Amino acid sequence: MAKKHTWIALFRGVNVGGKHIVPMQELRQLFTELGLNEARTYIQSGNVVFRTASQDRDRLAADVTKAVDERYGFEPKVLLMEVEALAAAIARNPYPRAESSPKSLHLYFFYQDPPNPDIAGLNEWKSATEHFTLIDRVLYLHAPDGIGRSKLAERIEKLVGVGATARNWRSTTKILAMAKDLAG
Repeated sequence: MAKKHTWIALFRGVNVGGKHIVPMQELRQLFTELGLNEARTYIQSGNVVFRTASQDRDRLAADVTKAVDERYGFEPKVLLMEVEALAAAIARNPYPRAESSPKSLHLYFFYQDPPNPDIAGLNEWKSATEHFTLIDRVLYLHAPDGIGRSKLAERIEKLVGVGATARNWRSTTKILAMAKDLAG
């Protein structure tokens, strides 16, 4: 029997603004139907941890996307991460003081390596209180005045040149704890 591998699936744009509604209980069931075991979700924005023998990230993401499209009528963007990758992203947080205000710290996980990010453009749009750091495929944004007020937040993908899905610090750490628990 093949060893089970733990994965984290981060969906983009699920259950936001009354669009692309996917109940989490149904999403867990859909993962089970796909043969993806022990699926667990965190909040309603499409965060799933699961186990499977497959280590083919691209195939798994394509299968999940296709299944959601067939059932719900839209193709979600799904980022699959290994537990170690999320743990490394958390460990590299350049703003540890922001952890005490977890809704002010956001991690943008890019779907691929940013080939030529416009760092000067990012700096132009950040407010005087905001800070950001791009490390590999993760951009850390500390927005102490709130993400909703950030002019930079809405421009990150365009300026970095790669699609992303973002999670605040609280969600990121809770998802990692769930994944570690599942991995045993």
